[in-house]
Amino acid sequence: MKNVLLVCALILGFSAASFAQGPPQRTPAEQVETLKTQVAGITDAQAAKLKVVYEAATKSRDSLFAAMQNGGGDMQAGMANFTKMRDKTNAQIKAVLTPEQQPAFQKVADAQAERMKQMMNGGGN
Repeated sequence: MKNVLLVCALILGFSAASFAQGPPQRTPAEQVETLKTQVAGITDAQAAKLKVVYEAATKSRDSLFAAMQNGGGDMQAGMANFTKMRDKTNAQIKAVLTPEQQPAFQKVADAQAERMKQMMNGGGN
């Protein structure tokens, strides 16, 4: 049960981008809208590309979570897979953003990673 709670906490953090965009269970469109409030100047064309990135990340996250729930691996391997997925998604997001927008996104991603680190170490805040 403790492992399931830990995986749930991990997923909550990653569902943003997804990582850095807020509460869990948000649609890719909602994640894009949140990112637009955090990173200035996101165009409609960028938003459309970002939505595709978030949709793919959501599918990957859901697959990883389902595998973990069904006993598909140990907790450390699952966490490593979530980290790889987050890093891949963040790289894809950066590829869509302009060089001027990337530092703002990196701040968001770093803050999310720090919150996840604290949560995993029992900080919860």
